[in-house]
Amino acid sequence: MAQPDHSPSAERNKHPILEVLQALLPASGRALEIASGTGQHVVWFAQHLPQWTWQPTEVHRGALYNIEVRATEADLANIALARQLDVCREPWFATVADWAGPYDLVLCINMIHIAPWASCGALMRGASACLAPGGVLVTYGPYFEAGVTPTPSNLEFDASLRAHDPSFGIRQLADVEAEAASAGLYLQARHALPANNLLLVWTRRGDGA
Repeated sequence: MAQPDHSPSAERNKHPILEVLQALLPASGRALEIASGTGQHVVWFAQHLPQWTWQPTEVHRGALYNIEVRATEADLANIALARQLDVCREPWFATVADWAGPYDLVLCINMIHIAPWASCGALMRGASACLAPGGVLVTYGPYFEAGVTPTPSNLEFDASLRAHDPSFGIRQLADVEAEAASAGLYLQARHALPANNLLLVWTRRGDGA
């Protein structure tokens, strides 16, 4: 069996992300991870939040292999079979058989800046539609903020992303908030994490406002 892909950045950021999740989340619940990538995050979180059930997803069929290999090796009963999901194909769950929600957590790590801008709005709408009452969407990654001088590393990273694909790039937080508001979500909490990344907690209007 071929070894799954490995992400050094996922290995680094899984620790600080977990610390925030442990403080934020109740003891048990149902989680939907968007853009699970190599599967390193979902396995790590499932190991350390064992009373939560985890549904990993990926748009790229090849990445499903990475997730399944890691989940199988970890032998964890609280990780469901990885599913292919494209946030821009709405609704996310077209049939009753597809639906396994509602979810107390929708988690999306390092996707918004490496996907076309339309995926941001689609993420917000999809999360809003499948969150349980009181549930949260958590996004993680770099953002530009009004009144905050961008770090040189984030400026360089943004330039490299746009050179690779003009539809990619670090997003302005105000623009992301506007997309969230259109989907009925608002920014509940902002956590500054290492390497100039933010973990943002979004919830539906009326659930916690």
